[in-house]
Amino acid sequence: MFTHELSFFILFLVLVLAMLFIDLGVFHRKSHEVSLKEASIWTVVWVLFAAGIYLFIRLDGEAIRGITTFNQLQELNRIHGHGLTLNPVWGLQPNIALYRHALSLEFLTGYLIEYALSVDNIFVMILLFLSFSVPKAYYHRVLFWGILGAIVMRFLFIYVTASLIQQFEWVLWIFGALLVFSGIKMYVERNKEEQIEVSKHPIVRFASKHFKVVSSFVGDNFFVKQQGKWMMTPLLLVVLVIEFTDVIFAVDSVPAIFSVTKDPFIVFSSNICAILGLRSLFFVVSHVMNLFHYLKVGLAVLLTFIGVKMLLDGIFHLPISTSVSLLAIVAILGVSIIASVIFPQQPKLES
Repeated sequence: MFTHELSFFILFLVLVLAMLFIDLGVFHRKSHEVSLKEASIWTVVWVLFAAGIYLFIRLDGEAIRGITTFNQLQELNRIHGHGLTLNPVWGLQPNIALYRHALSLEFLTGYLIEYALSVDNIFVMILLFLSFSVPKAYYHRVLFWGILGAIVMRFLFIYVTASLIQQFEWVLWIFGALLVFSGIKMYVERNKEEQIEVSKHPIVRFASKHFKVVSSFVGDNFFVKQQGKWMMTPLLLVVLVIEFTDVIFAVDSVPAIFSVTKDPFIVFSSNICAILGLRSLFFVVSHVMNLFHYLKVGLAVLLTFIGVKMLLDGIFHLPISTSVSLLAIVAILGVSIIASVIFPQQPKLES
């Protein structure tokens, strides 16, 4: 089973990297400001990519681990907590059909959770770009390399977390409490105007202390040679700050997906598919961010719901099914978006 999973993981990663480098090397070879139309098209492309992964899991999910016997299936159901009621009397194929359905539903729910939580990440990224005065033409290049690094960090985070959960199930209780705290904190601070002081950011202070950094942007370069010495540009600093920010956001989003499934491949693939669409979604949201002012309230409720779900399952053994979780997530996000449209934000009066 491990050999099959490793093979599919490598294949998935190769496919992701190929898509990313086609994106950068072919369609975004030259730095330019991304329009709403272009961002919308790429958003659809990445959603279709995720849909393709979903269809594969739905039609042939057992191939990921090379399941050929009922005992293999039963063991995976136990390890990854799919909660399936399997019966050897039915034969292998009907049980595999249940497994495929559960696996694909977990992927879809995990994808939606990460995609939704990415919106809050986007608000911070917009603030970062404005704080660093990054020219809009360079946004895509920064996000590309930032997300490439995020893939590596998420891989490490997800597989270490999966190992911890398998050894110590009470880790899920901590994650649940953390998500409830994060949800309440997000709601309380929903109207707080966030500010980033560039000179005081820990990444900027560390880089300025240990490396030579030029004072201004030099095109879309990350390094520049001056007086015979290679120096970092502020554009690379922005990439490093985005990487640092993503690690902080992963503390919420990755445990949230583990509330749905303990299968590391499903957690990783759904997480990465959502992250891949983050760049195009960033440009869409940057154009319409003022239209959905209740979305942050929805995300706060979403985090709290997922945290409560984990605590109910872990402590009181009262699981909430994946299908119910998916419906709840869609409802929470739908209500927050509809409320934003029905009750638009009133413009602030200048004193």
